[in-house]
Order: sequence, then C-alpha cells, then structure tokens
Amino acid sequence: MSGLTVKDLEHLQSQHPDYQMELVGGEIIIMSPSGLESDEVAAEIVAQLRNWVKPRKLGRVTASSAGFILPNADQDVRASDAAFIRAERLKKTTENYAEVVPDLIFEVKSKSDSLTKLRQKIQDFLTVGTLVGVLVDPRTRTMEVYRFNAEKTILKDGEILTIPELLPGWELPISEVWAPEF
Repeated sequence: MSGLTVKDLEHLQSQHPDYQMELVGGEIIIMSPSGLESDEVAAEIVAQLRNWVKPRKLGRVTASSAGFILPNADQDVRASDAAFIRAERLKKTTENYAEVVPDLIFEVKSKSDSLTKLRQKIQDFLTVGTLVGVLVDPRTRTMEVYRFNAEKTILKDGEILTIPELLPGWELPISEVWAPEF
C-alpha cells in the first residue's frame, strides 16, 4: 500500500489499536516492540527530561507512542522514542497526532534497528524544523547529537549531554541512561 494519507493511517489505527504505526512516504510502517534494554534507556531519558521540564513549565515531553504530523510533502506521521516541544509552540495538548515538529527528539537503537535508518529519521526531523536530534546506542554506550547544518557530536560515558539552546542548565550524564545491572 503506497500513497496513503493521515486519514488512512487513522482508519487503520482504529481497526488495529494495538499496533503502533508510522506513515512514511505514503506507506504504513508497523513498529514492533523494542527490546527491553532500549526501552529502559528510552524510559530513563523521558524521565530525566520530564523531571527537568515539568517543574519549570518549559513544555511537553512525550514517549514513543506520540505521533507527529510532519510538514513535508507526504505529511509523514512519525514518532520518536522521546521528544520535547517548547511550551510556546504547543500551549494545549491534543488527542490527535500533533501538528507540530518537536524541538528535540531522541531515537534509541534497539537490537533490530538499522543505524542508517535511524540517522535518516533524525535527518528527516531536522529538515522540517527539529532543532536537535540524538541517536542513542546502548550497545556502544554512545550518543550522536545532530543539529541542523552542523557537524554531529559523539558523546560517551563520562561526558554530559547539554542542549543550552532549548534547555538551559539541563545536564544529562551519559552514563546515567544505561540499563542498570544488579
């Protein structure tokens, strides 16, 4: 099936509410559950972001099920593992897909993910207005930080992610996001 629209996606989603889907280039992509490790990492990033953003009323933090309608030719509907939208850009929430591009996204690589596809997804978000995209790889314990028209930065354990243009004062020690060992 190609040439599908947001309405088609909404219809399929209503028929199959247990499936997580994205609309990319007019085609539906059904997302499989991720592995435990990548989801633990994503949950930790969402928690760290939310714990900074909410008390300061800086905006909204979403997890992997929030869909965003991108303002590209195909009107793709994409979801990232974690996202932040500044308060002034989305004053009130919606039960529908958000018609706003997140300011910040995180993609956490799971066992079955392709790094090439994740990097392209981040570039797609940057092209339509996302300011910062972060690719998190639990296997290599690294974060690749992308900004539009800038060189990527690679961070590893012992380093700290900061995003002063969006979250002044927020610091995320890289070593704190990995799944714990007991």
